Amino acid sequence: MGSMKLLTRLPVLGSFGASGVPYRTRSCSGVASAGFTDYAFLRDAPEHFNFASDVLDEWSQKEKDGKRPSKPALWWISGKGEEVRWSFEELGVLSRKAANVLSGPCDLHKGDRVIVILPRTPEWWIVTVGCMRAGIVFLPATVLLTAKDVLYRLQASKAKSVVTNDALAPLVDSVVSDCHFLKSRILISGSRREGWLHFHDLLKAASDKHQPVKTRGRDPMTIYFTSGTTGYPKMVEHSCCSLGLGLAVAGRDWMGLDPEGMMWGLSDTGWVKFVFGSVFASWTQGSCVFAHGKMQFEPTTVLNTLAHYPVTTFCGTPTIFRMLLQHNVSSYHFKSLKFCLSGGEPMNPETMEEWKAQTGLDIQEGYGQTETTMLCATLTGMKVKPGFMGKPSPPFDVQIIDEHGNRLPSGEEGDIAVRIKPNRPLGLFTGYVDDPEKTASTEHGDFYITGDRGLADEEGYIRFIARADDIILSSGYRIGPFEVENALAEHPAVGDSAVVSSPDPIRGEVVKAFIVLSPAYQSHDKEKLILELQEHVRKVTAPYKYPRKIEFVQQLPKTITGKTQRKLLRKKEWGMA
Repeated sequence: MGSMKLLTRLPVLGSFGASGVPYRTRSCSGVASAGFTDYAFLRDAPEHFNFASDVLDEWSQKEKDGKRPSKPALWWISGKGEEVRWSFEELGVLSRKAANVLSGPCDLHKGDRVIVILPRTPEWWIVTVGCMRAGIVFLPATVLLTAKDVLYRLQASKAKSVVTNDALAPLVDSVVSDCHFLKSRILISGSRREGWLHFHDLLKAASDKHQPVKTRGRDPMTIYFTSGTTGYPKMVEHSCCSLGLGLAVAGRDWMGLDPEGMMWGLSDTGWVKFVFGSVFASWTQGSCVFAHGKMQFEPTTVLNTLAHYPVTTFCGTPTIFRMLLQHNVSSYHFKSLKFCLSGGEPMNPETMEEWKAQTGLDIQEGYGQTETTMLCATLTGMKVKPGFMGKPSPPFDVQIIDEHGNRLPSGEEGDIAVRIKPNRPLGLFTGYVDDPEKTASTEHGDFYITGDRGLADEEGYIRFIARADDIILSSGYRIGPFEVENALAEHPAVGDSAVVSSPDPIRGEVVKAFIVLSPAYQSHDKEKLILELQEHVRKVTAPYKYPRKIEFVQQLPKTITGKTQRKLLRKKEWGMA
């Protein structure tokens, strides 16, 4: 299938969900100008697909032909006066040079894996799009990793290269002796470091001519590490089509994007939510991706940026919206903002109502997982129902089922599940890498089981109730209790521990540790010990994982087989016991 032909099949006009109810009708120039409305491309994905050549290069051609507004494809600001504005053509030139760097000096080939540990810098996009062109599988990782985290990810993935900056290079160097499969280390910073290839030197010398690798739609494109309640983070694999095409609907029908739009998503580069808005959903629609390089979240910086730049679509976690509302949002004028989106954790109705009162704009929720694209959302034109995530989004048939796989009537709580038979929908992950048993465990009969609990109302809106597992969602970060408990176990003061979520007015929920002290520490100053344990976890894991609350207990609730009953502690913490 030719790339131009493929573009004309991406959605632009009215669309219909599983219930047959039209979400909205909107015409625009650019992607899918032919006006396909049946989402055929989601059911019959092309045999071969490469996002860089089949989408980005086609937008580049449309720019040359005057069929797309003269707006940047990527608009990045540093917050310190630096600014980058790249057209699709400029992005194409740089990413082709990057592909040549990766396949040349770095000696990487189709299917090889590269871990990318970078903050929101322009190089992040150059490298990842270069990987797409070369058929190299990229593994984004958060810059908050510790040396132990880096080692685990390198060893688990058998990555042949790692790309990072000056700040994180020492972490890689500290573990590289245990990673004999690593072919190259690539530094994007301007400094020199022994044993490292210097990206900008190589990029400058590289040719801008590159023939994109012919990747199949089902070939792996990216892998994300996701936290679990037991064991270490799992590797979630997505194919070239699952994210590259599976987010086209989200870009148009949830984010409200078109070639005139500008999308700003506040997410860590290590989380799949980042590429949802800041790569695939935006660029399938020919929109501009906006990015701010500032590492730390500052509410006034965000508000001033929204007021100064022509951002049309803004996406953050509920935590972000709650923090923004503490700064008199009504005193700012957002002249271009049209769509406000929330994901990553449940949104409380009070925040939605206050945001609407101060800005006049609704917050539209979206729901997905690392293993999926967007499963449910309050799409543009739909009624906003506080407390509900929205309705199933094409191509997903999302249902609430019981333990036998039967669909439950409205109002009854059950498992949030996705129908995968007779056809597995585009947008669902390929599987957990090297773990077929775990992959199989997510399937039950005709359904993929999300691990979340919910219910549907009479109109088909879905309410999220709780996670069936123990994953903690704090400020949009997924935290596995096992990792925190493992870190606590390394401290001599900890005899036993259990980690659960705890309600928090700002972050939604935070990590809480119930700790049984070892005999030698029973008489220690508890306040000092709390600070010591928190600092210990910060160093052993990552800063965002440390327990913000600690309670010392005499014993933990256990099953007859000796397993800790986190569920009982969580219910007590949330006032449900």
